Amino acid sequence: MSKGYHRPAVLTATPTHYCAGCGHGIAHRLVAEVISERGARGRTIAVAPVGCAVIAYDYWDFDCSEAAHGRTPAVATGIKRALPDRLVFTYQGDGDLAAIGMAEIIHAANRGENFTTIFINNTVYGMTSGQMAPTTPVHMRTATTPHGRNPLTEGCPIRVCELLATLERTAFLARGALNTPRRVREAKRFIEHAFDTQEQKKGFSLVELLSPCPTYWRMTPEEAMEHIDKELTRVFPLGTVKDWKAGPA
Repeated sequence: MSKGYHRPAVLTATPTHYCAGCGHGIAHRLVAEVISERGARGRTIAVAPVGCAVIAYDYWDFDCSEAAHGRTPAVATGIKRALPDRLVFTYQGDGDLAAIGMAEIIHAANRGENFTTIFINNTVYGMTSGQMAPTTPVHMRTATTPHGRNPLTEGCPIRVCELLATLERTAFLARGALNTPRRVREAKRFIEHAFDTQEQKKGFSLVELLSPCPTYWRMTPEEAMEHIDKELTRVFPLGTVKDWKAGPA
């Protein structure tokens, strides 16, 4: 007997503004499913970034706040400290989090701020025409690296989970992908565990999601999904990077 699926209660029926094949819609649904299933609509506050997901609040039927570019963790810190009983999360792309907002995320994580970050890593600046991001792999062509990212002049991609894992007060860090049904289910489990970490007051949690960007990868949606498997998972290994439940490494 087949299982029926329906739109989560907190996911609005708003037509998408994202490009065909973009992973943001999948990530939005996963967040909505987790919040709906735990009955947390009335106590959830999201902080939206500057980037492709700047109007994420159009898709979620719960409280959302907007933040200046890169300052999403600072806004979340203030909200969570003022309203510690709320489920607070930031939703950030690689430019917002790992470029202009790198200091913000590192210091929030280092303090062990008790909120969750959903980090969408599509390895380019999607909102502003596909420039190189801090996570762009070596040799990948972008609008600002037309011959491919050169590690001698542009450095190498930053692995955010591994970087934050060195900080003592990070509680849960995991990396998933949005390119196959099995991995989407795994990504949902990571989000559930991150929210559990927050609600048990264990400290900072982050879930990184490798997400397709067919438009600025200059691929079809099918090719973009394959690219995650063939290329990105070699640069950004999937799985749990740090988990407070596992105890000291």
